[in-house]
Amino acid sequence: MNKRMNKNAFCHIQCLARKVSGAHNGGVLNGNVLIRQASHCTFGDAQEFFTDDLWRTLPRSWQEALDGLNPPELATQLLGMPGEGEVVRYRSVWPLSLLALKSTACALAFTRTPGFQTPSEFLENPSQSSRLTAPFRKHVRPKKQHEIRRLGELVKKLSDLTGCTQVVDIGSGQGHLSRFMSLGLGLMVKSIEGDQRLVERAQRLDQELLQALEKEEKRHPQAVHAGPRHSPHHVVRWVEPTALCEELLLPLETLPQSGARLLLTGLHACGDLSVALLRHFSCPEVVALASVGCCYMKLSDPGGYPLSQWVAGLPGCELPYRLREGACHALEEYAKRLQKAGPGLRTHCYRAALETVIRGARPELRRPGVQGIPRVHELKIEEYVQRGLQQVGLDPQLPLNLAALRAHQAQENRVVAFFSLALLLAPLVETLILLDRLLHLQEQGFHAELLPIFSPELSPRNLVLVATKRPLGEAFSLLETEHS
Repeated sequence: MNKRMNKNAFCHIQCLARKVSGAHNGGVLNGNVLIRQASHCTFGDAQEFFTDDLWRTLPRSWQEALDGLNPPELATQLLGMPGEGEVVRYRSVWPLSLLALKSTACALAFTRTPGFQTPSEFLENPSQSSRLTAPFRKHVRPKKQHEIRRLGELVKKLSDLTGCTQVVDIGSGQGHLSRFMSLGLGLMVKSIEGDQRLVERAQRLDQELLQALEKEEKRHPQAVHAGPRHSPHHVVRWVEPTALCEELLLPLETLPQSGARLLLTGLHACGDLSVALLRHFSCPEVVALASVGCCYMKLSDPGGYPLSQWVAGLPGCELPYRLREGACHALEEYAKRLQKAGPGLRTHCYRAALETVIRGARPELRRPGVQGIPRVHELKIEEYVQRGLQQVGLDPQLPLNLAALRAHQAQENRVVAFFSLALLLAPLVETLILLDRLLHLQEQGFHAELLPIFSPELSPRNLVLVATKRPLGEAFSLLETEHS
């Protein structure tokens, strides 16, 4: 593992040390305790900042330390992400409990930094990966270019190490990863996706890529692809988290010596789909797994978390929806927004103010979904509220207390500070979820590791869970390396 859990980590934010044996188990226990003890900032939703008077739920000493901090200071001092060349300086002495929370949350979370700082593939052109040829970049955003290359190459290494050349890509969407693995890396790939429209588009893109590759080979015959090309084999099928999918386990080709041997992968398999990958991994046909999860708030409760017996035995092991949703935020990207101190940050305050008006009109309506209102920074707060009311089905012409709205707007920095405080724990919550999955595999006797393979600035959900049924030893660490 890239970052080992400290067996003697401080799990109490008031400096109560608790020694636990076992690196993974200790990390889960300490993280679980920390989150429960920091509940005043983890269970609050910034949308309810005014309706629930969330600022007053913080300890008075925390209020005094955070009050008045501007966004760049929050990025530097609270999130620990200073700007380039910036020296961290505190304007006041922070309470030990807040410093302990910050330090412990950082210490217990997995490192999100891969073996490279800035993806060298985008140094020449921020929109085009230099590591992919033009045909593989077409129709693919830079973020996805980075993801399919990094995960695809990891799967290829895993294939070489295990001798398994047949890959099942679950939740394949438009098939970008499947195409790269099959037509770029020479693997046999079954691509499973439940949305018929996405599968049809994937098949069109397959044909387009094949034609582009054929043209490229005619122009450069010396670079002819060695060996036959295999297009992805597409299957329209929803994969249920609690039932085995027989179609998934059918091999594309049965090898006489080894029989059916499959490698499962999923790039940001949403919610329970990542859990389904783990359950299918226990089948004898599967020899390896490389899974990158996302959308933790969509996990079934119970069923999606906890998975391991060890975590399930912990008191208060539940992770409420708000915590799981918070774990999906892009911490590095938000820190950059704080450093820039752009007007878009006021969205948090505006949305919290809107919630007060909604509750006044319909007290039973709590935190209704409000889609992104364009150009929020150009709107007056009352204009935003009117548009928000219309979105949730309320009369946009409701009489508004403009004085109250202005008073809310004056607390914009407090709202941003509260949101940042909750975000501080997001990597730790993600660590708990992923550690639970790792422990679940280890309890069954499998070998598993968590590795950061994407640049977190490009792809916030950047930890891949790699598992095999035979030990790989030091080879695990080679899976995340970046070739020059």
